[in-house]
Amino acid sequence: MSQRVSYDDAAPDGMKIVMDMEKYTKKSSISRTTRELIKIRVSQINGCAFCIDTHTADARKMGETEQRIYCLNAWKECTFYTPEERVALELSEHITLIPTQGVPEELYNRVREQFDEKQYVDLVLIINQINNLNRISIAMGNTPTKR
Repeated sequence: MSQRVSYDDAAPDGMKIVMDMEKYTKKSSISRTTRELIKIRVSQINGCAFCIDTHTADARKMGETEQRIYCLNAWKECTFYTPEERVALELSEHITLIPTQGVPEELYNRVREQFDEKQYVDLVLIINQINNLNRISIAMGNTPTKR
């Protein structure tokens, strides 16, 4: 499938808002590694091949291991993710699947053991941003191209 709409051309003001949010999340104190793991995991849940391709490539460029990338869909069973990454991934799954999972108080408390108040807000924004980008990519028919 090819891209259905040149959305940057069709709605530049709207896409600027989306990209301004992306710029904000990149400036957060959440580690780049954690941000990329979140983006990959959420994109897996949402089935966004374009974003999976983009963020696995970005993760590799920053030195992320193949093992940690390949095992993200089974992160709960792996011991090689940090406590911060684990709770961020769990929060990512809950927010992505919010109609069925919500964000329980117990999870919020565990997140806050690893992240301060601003970091919690930034995590929620990072998670929502990749969910937003997944939905834009899927709706617009974006697909990865062979490298």
